[in-house]
Amino acid sequence: MKKRHRSAWATELNDIVRGACGGFLFGIPLLYTMEVWWVGSTAQPPRIMMAIAGTFIAVFWLNRTEGFRRTRRSRPYEAFMDTVEAMAIGLLCAALVLLLLRELTFDTSLREALGKVIFESVPFALGVALAGHFLGDTREAEPPNDRSQSKTEAAGSLNATLADIGATLIGAIVIGFNISPTDEIPMVAAAVSAPWLLSIIVASLLISYGIVFEAGFSDQRKRRQQQGIFQQPLSETVMSYLVSLVAAVIMLWFFERLTLSDPWTMWLEQTLLLGLPATIGGAAGRLTL
Repeated sequence: MKKRHRSAWATELNDIVRGACGGFLFGIPLLYTMEVWWVGSTAQPPRIMMAIAGTFIAVFWLNRTEGFRRTRRSRPYEAFMDTVEAMAIGLLCAALVLLLLRELTFDTSLREALGKVIFESVPFALGVALAGHFLGDTREAEPPNDRSQSKTEAAGSLNATLADIGATLIGAIVIGFNISPTDEIPMVAAAVSAPWLLSIIVASLLISYGIVFEAGFSDQRKRRQQQGIFQQPLSETVMSYLVSLVAAVIMLWFFERLTLSDPWTMWLEQTLLLGLPATIGGAAGRLTL
């Protein structure tokens, strides 16, 4: 009985992780948009309620068709409960990133904080509900046969490593290219301190690890058995984060947000801030392998 109870909690935790990772994949670009911050901070209660109601309806119908759980739950009351949970996950994820970006502080009024979190949580909640539809769980997939393993080994660890680096770069650029030329990065960089930058580093690593190795969006056995120089979950996550930071530096320099005359602290702050969405994009890129 206790074992079954623990298994139920483990399944629920995994579903929550999958939903949160889906939310980050879909919702992170909008979190770096100051226009949404302004709309949320000035929104009146009727408009906030409309945003909540509209999000609830959209997420409810998405949960009726797929949702974020490993097991299909299409009954109306189950979809209702999953919708409440999906919106809660979206609110928590949006609030976490807004805290990291210092868009929520102890000086922020309650109404402004609620408006920002609710408006930013809309794409997160949709991403949670779409997690199972576009990023299906493959934990039950059959393990690769000997022939596929031998082909993977024959490809060589160097090719596997280069493939991961290439996929990480492509994913990081796809997500970061729309954010790097905007004013949000330097604006946020002016408000963050060293401890917050450390928090952003930790969050980037944890989210990347969760998307690739814990959420079940790709063949977990294949990811762990794939050969490569850095082909362990921890080392691969760190390597991919460093690659994403390199992509962030290149994009900031390309759009002239950083120049050689700028102090190294400015380079570091803006790179780490852009590194968060770039790392999430890099993780999404590795899912395609």
